[in-house]
Amino acid sequence: MPILMSNTETIPGKTIVEFYGVVSGNTVRAKHIGRDIMAGFKNIIGGELKAYTELLNDSRQEAVARMLAQAQSMNANAVVNVRFATSSVAQGAAELFAYGTAVRVQ
Repeated sequence: MPILMSNTETIPGKTIVEFYGVVSGNTVRAKHIGRDIMAGFKNIIGGELKAYTELLNDSRQEAVARMLAQAQSMNANAVVNVRFATSSVAQGAAELFAYGTAVRVQ
């Protein structure tokens, strides 16, 4: 059964019966020089930076998968209060961090 996930304090229609604690997942990704060149052009003419959007989506999926794997290892079946944070780690590299509270719901 997949682990439920919510950015609120509860899962609608479910009751939290046990708390396991904070779980997290992260990934650090570096920008690609080709993406930087194309982003530079987009900055001049405007528009969505699709390569960066894809990079962010991939990073978010990986961080969430790692967070859910940690929750599963604790026997949780849900994660509530899910949040995301980003930070610059080095020139051209950024971290995407996902965290929440692992719980058991019925």
